[in-house]
Amino acid sequence: MKQKWLEMWNNFSGKHPVLSKWLYQIFCFFVFSMGVTVFQYLVFTFLPGILGPKLAGTEFMWPRVQMNLFGVEFTWSLLGYNVLRDASGTVLIGGGLGYFISYEAGSFLAQCINFPLQRNITFRSKGNPFYQAFWYLIAWIFISLICNGFNNLWMPIASAYVSPAIYNILVTMITGGVSMIIFFFAFKIIFPEGEKRKAQA
Repeated sequence: MKQKWLEMWNNFSGKHPVLSKWLYQIFCFFVFSMGVTVFQYLVFTFLPGILGPKLAGTEFMWPRVQMNLFGVEFTWSLLGYNVLRDASGTVLIGGGLGYFISYEAGSFLAQCINFPLQRNITFRSKGNPFYQAFWYLIAWIFISLICNGFNNLWMPIASAYVSPAIYNILVTMITGGVSMIIFFFAFKIIFPEGEKRKAQA
């Protein structure tokens, strides 16, 4: 079965080299991205509880823009998250500085796993790894800001209506989905495929 599949793929690749390369890259990119997304979900879910209610109750937000959507008042920001409280005013795990640290730590560690997989397997790039890591870091910071700003529009509303488990799944899926689309095309630039061109004598 495996041999038959390989023969079919090789025949297809020979006839459609550009399309087969894109299909291979999209498949590998998706599989690795889903793997690190599961890792991020675990960090988003458990690290805030480990950090505790003190950090969850510490507000860290920039900039601070007061908003009211669907009857929920909250503060929008690019960095940081609202402190979440129940009806009695008790701090809930899942917001504040604790969640911000958890989100950034989970996202950063996921990229440390994702970088070598995408570079070496998906795009088979032989470029300078330090140069690529630098631009990967820049892309991650830029994409994180986009995702943070977007998340802070809907997360306060979601936290008022759904359980923490569903809340974290939504955060992971939306953040992962937006990141995957942007990252794929960023990777096509950061990770040029093939061997480095040798300078002609």
